Amino acid sequence: MVRFGQLVMGPAGSGKSTYCTELSRHCEDMHRTVHVVNLDPAAESFAYPVAIDVRELISVDDVTEELRLGPNGGLVFCMEYLLDNLDWLDEKISDYLDDEYLVFDLPGQIELYTHFPVMRRLTRWLTLEMEFRLCAVYLLDSQFMVDSSKFFGGALSALSAMVQLEIPHVNVLSKMDLAAGVNQERLEEFLYPDIQSLIADLNENMGPTYVRLNQVCLLVIRIPPPSSPP
Repeated sequence: MVRFGQLVMGPAGSGKSTYCTELSRHCEDMHRTVHVVNLDPAAESFAYPVAIDVRELISVDDVTEELRLGPNGGLVFCMEYLLDNLDWLDEKISDYLDDEYLVFDLPGQIELYTHFPVMRRLTRWLTLEMEFRLCAVYLLDSQFMVDSSKFFGGALSALSAMVQLEIPHVNVLSKMDLAAGVNQERLEEFLYPDIQSLIADLNENMGPTYVRLNQVCLLVIRIPPPSSPP
């Protein structure tokens, strides 16, 4: 039977665990059954009930201590170890009914979505072997929406994850309470940006060496204007 779930992604500190916590509370209030799966071997604590915890299999602290790897190298090792032991995750997931919704709280290191095929392999296993219908939820700190260079980097990282995973993808702005003092017109400029204005802003704050690079990369993340109301 087909299962359903979502992969919660985003840069470190973007609010993934907070999102999972609030989603869990909301579903509980709505009398919906949701289980949060922690797949971040470097996680320290949670405000939500953890249904499955990858740290029972392997943790970054153990790896860095025994193999003397750095934090990033240790995290990559842990995720590759998980891929080599998917029978463990299969057994854990099988404890839940097919109609129960699973939310996967993932690590934030961008290398896992760009430089290594870790997340692509995990996603394909979940969709093909475990028959999950998944949606990717990519969180971006709202502070990315008030600076051209940060917006540029955030949009490209989200696009990279979307291309790699090849599943339905939703971008979510987090920490909007921190953007309360930001001019709303400024936020609108980044929600539906004018590409030429964005290029001009970047070129004004960067050296001439990057002019052509800015033009090419921003065309990659071109965002269509909002549709007209019916």
